[in-house]
Amino acid sequence: MSSGIESTTARNTAKRPKRGVPEGLWMRCPGCQQIIFRREAERRLGVCPQCDYHWYVPARERVRQVLDEGTFDEWDTDLEPADPLDFADKKPYCERLVAEQQRTGLRDAVLTGTGMIRARRVAFGVTDSAFIMGSMGSVVGEKLTRAIERATERQLPLIIISGSGGGARMHEGMFSLMQMAKVSAALARFDQAGGLFISVLTNPTMGGVAASFASLGDLVFAEPRALIGFAGPRTIKATIRIELPKGFQTSEFLLEHGFVDRIVRRKDLQSEIARAIDYCGK
Repeated sequence: MSSGIESTTARNTAKRPKRGVPEGLWMRCPGCQQIIFRREAERRLGVCPQCDYHWYVPARERVRQVLDEGTFDEWDTDLEPADPLDFADKKPYCERLVAEQQRTGLRDAVLTGTGMIRARRVAFGVTDSAFIMGSMGSVVGEKLTRAIERATERQLPLIIISGSGGGARMHEGMFSLMQMAKVSAALARFDQAGGLFISVLTNPTMGGVAASFASLGDLVFAEPRALIGFAGPRTIKATIRIELPKGFQTSEFLLEHGFVDRIVRRKDLQSEIARAIDYCGK
């Protein structure tokens, strides 16, 4: 009798499909390369629970992390990039733009608008390195300039979170390069009007973005271990042919040398910005 039961159990077990690990449950940390539980990393706002590595998060996720829920009012949603030079590399620039828009859900590499941070009204901008490396084309420069001008008119603190590894966008030539000066000039007028600009640098913040508005904050915050600079460390090393200091161009190195005012972990960013606004009386 028992052998019959065992035989039936064995047949049922053989028919039952094996249950594997659900796809997407685990992920590899880009920093320490450890396998970590994805839900735990998301709960920590995109930060590794093992090594505290802060990895890329999309612009709209940045909005959700920093601004009070439901307070973001986006500006200039109708602005779209053009192709003034009929530029083509591996593919025409106009086709590249369409592909990037479909892939990221963004019109271009920046979101701007107004919202609340711990009940404090601010003008807010965030660049996204997923869209052509967050490079600064004419639309990025125009949207940031308009956001700065609105912050000036409405006497709002200005917060810009930079995640741009591409600098000026070569596909638009001089139209892109002039955005550095345009945004910087708008910030100068904002400063003359007594405005408070808090610049937040994330990994990576490079090129023309780092050389213009990202470095012009009254306060410059940076996430831990972010790569920040103009040319990348490999390019610099190949050019000057000397060994670079340990941690060169990381936020920790730049804090030590006075380029960054404070390193702020992602979970603390909202409260640190609110504290800075209050301290500066804005």
